[in-house]
Amino acid sequence: MKGKGTKVVAVVPAAGAGRRMGGGIPKQLLEIGGKPVVIRTLETLDRCPAVDGVILVVPGDRVEGVKEAVATWRIQKVFRVVPGGAERQDSVQRGMDVLPDGVEIVVVHDGVRPFVAAEKVEEVVEAARYHGGAVLAVPAKNTIKRGVEGWVEETLRREFLWQVQTPQAFRAEWIKEAYEKAKQEGCYTTDDAALVERLGHRVRIVRGDEENIKITSPLDILLGEALLRRKAG
Repeated sequence: MKGKGTKVVAVVPAAGAGRRMGGGIPKQLLEIGGKPVVIRTLETLDRCPAVDGVILVVPGDRVEGVKEAVATWRIQKVFRVVPGGAERQDSVQRGMDVLPDGVEIVVVHDGVRPFVAAEKVEEVVEAARYHGGAVLAVPAKNTIKRGVEGWVEETLRREFLWQVQTPQAFRAEWIKEAYEKAKQEGCYTTDDAALVERLGHRVRIVRGDEENIKITSPLDILLGEALLRRKAG
């Protein structure tokens, strides 16, 4: 961030407890290939010229330890490490609460998506500059059915369905207003774009990459290790 200003800031929520993973270590701090998952995520953002700075949101009891890890692994763009909240949305809000003045684009990227390509981050940022909001997504492969009380209510047309990923990027004023409105109305969601859509804004889809997996279970750790081996040749 030194000398570059803070026009594009990424808020990285990494405060989850990782209950599905099991064990006592949060999933974002587990290692893949000898390096914590969240550090791999931050290294990608460090390499991405479209991102000027990063606000990292972590469990309250891990703030100091994560600051040390950021220094140890020489992550350059993280300028704030703050404690998260009870839910993901609360954690993103806490990150946005400390945004510097003058931010134009806010990027939200899950700390447990370490394999996103820097080029895809750039594409999302550029789409947000032009359209106001953008998300990475991949076309749905499986047939999706809407179910009610154990019965199929509707079979959705797969050609219109996308599996949404992060990063997601928005004009700062859009995402700030979206989060403020959600807070006032007690609306919770796991998707940032959904809050922006509630304001009536359209969000652009940017074709993502299937390697941009989210590390949430032991199987994902195995997949991550396999991805690293393939990248290493």
